Amino acid sequence: MRGLATALRFLTVLPLPGRLGASAEELAGSVFWFPVVGVLIGLGSGGLAWVAFRFAPPAVAAVVVVIALAAVSKGLHLDGLADAADGLLSSRSRERMLEIMKDSHVGVMGVLALLAVLGLKVTALASLGAEWAWVAALLMPVAGRGAMTMLMGTLPYARPEGGLGALFALGKDPVVAGWALVVLLGVGLVAGREMGLMAGGLTAGVAAVFGWHVRRVLGGMTGDTLGAVCELGEVVPVVTMAIWVGAY
Repeated sequence: MRGLATALRFLTVLPLPGRLGASAEELAGSVFWFPVVGVLIGLGSGGLAWVAFRFAPPAVAAVVVVIALAAVSKGLHLDGLADAADGLLSSRSRERMLEIMKDSHVGVMGVLALLAVLGLKVTALASLGAEWAWVAALLMPVAGRGAMTMLMGTLPYARPEGGLGALFALGKDPVVAGWALVVLLGVGLVAGREMGLMAGGLTAGVAAVFGWHVRRVLGGMTGDTLGAVCELGEVVPVVTMAIWVGAY
């Protein structure tokens, strides 16, 4: 259970006893628990959505849920998304991309990426209404943390000088990536039936394509690309469900 506690300290703002300063082995071992943390966050966000969509207009309820999802991780993954967008969409060399991603300033591409992701989350969630919004809110964090785990389980670390992401890369194991996929598809099927299963499968596909791209242009993952794939992973289920519900 130490790995679960380490994952919770890193991925959430929960005031757990102890400190985040775990050893490299503990951080690597916590990767297995990332999908479980996603489920725990999802239970909270799904419950919040169930209440919010019954007592507030859909647009207001959707904003509340999206804010809560960002707050539970202190905006960590949104920060990674912005930095990754600035670097990956810069059309520069590999070395320059990594330098840009390390810069704490947010550029135009980072701002556009944040607006696009947050806008898609809010509008898609609001379109689902009370019947399905709670299911999407449940699946979003599961998909995001699952996508992160898939990258950590399959990709090397890109920065030769190391970094926090390099510690999680020590846990690289395709079995862990497979475990994340099983959790994602299982939760999707139980909560959303065929629609949830489709959302989970598409999330895995997006994570695979994103992972292939960062491996090709950067040589592997970084902490910023992990944050980016988490945010992309959260977007896929809610957009998939919005399209599905709108079509049927």
